[in-house]
Amino acid sequence: MADTHTVKSYDDELSQLTGKLLRMGGLAEAQLAAAIQAVTRLDIELAGRVIRGDRAIDEHDAEVTASVTRILALRQPMAVDLRVVVGALRLAIEIERIGDYAANISKRAIALAQAGNARQMAAIPRMGALVQSMIKDVLDALARRDAVQAEDVWRRDGEVDDLYNSLFRELLTYMLEDPRTITACAHLLFIAKNIERIGDHATNIAEEIYFMVKGERLTEDRPKGDNTSNFAGIDSVGTL
Repeated sequence: MADTHTVKSYDDELSQLTGKLLRMGGLAEAQLAAAIQAVTRLDIELAGRVIRGDRAIDEHDAEVTASVTRILALRQPMAVDLRVVVGALRLAIEIERIGDYAANISKRAIALAQAGNARQMAAIPRMGALVQSMIKDVLDALARRDAVQAEDVWRRDGEVDDLYNSLFRELLTYMLEDPRTITACAHLLFIAKNIERIGDHATNIAEEIYFMVKGERLTEDRPKGDNTSNFAGIDSVGTL
């Protein structure tokens, strides 16, 4: 962050903007945790609460946008301040998408509970826990303006992809061996894909934080490991 500004209210506005992002991110993290619980417990009521809770994240998104618009209009930020303010818009978009995916997971949890013959997959809560830790750590990196921690989160995305690839192959095997499992396994595939995409958004946040702090982009190729993209049944957002 830049040195303290002459006008203290400007520093306060920048701090408040970061605080809004952190609250929004914390809410998205909690939504993901609840969505994963809804899947593992086949809890329709909890899934419904997550779906309804997505509106709160959208409201935070609107607050961030309003704050950014005000700062740009009144303060005309430059250099690192400009990166922080413009970056806040990008971070809000990424966090809002995490909330959307948590809601999607919950919708699938309801469908899974209603379908019956659901197979519990240990990889689902493992993926969820890994992605939750990425979100928590990237929010810590944002709060501290820590480029090193942001880069560490960025490098962990490959672990999520490895888990997703393993689960993908396992579920396809179940579907081939027993057609009665196809519906439930398909829902689990979509759930896993949504978790994987949340990991991607956490990685995007990490990249943006790195740029905020350093003023330069990470130059290495992103450590992606998802090799299932050619499977025709699932698109990038995990919808039918």
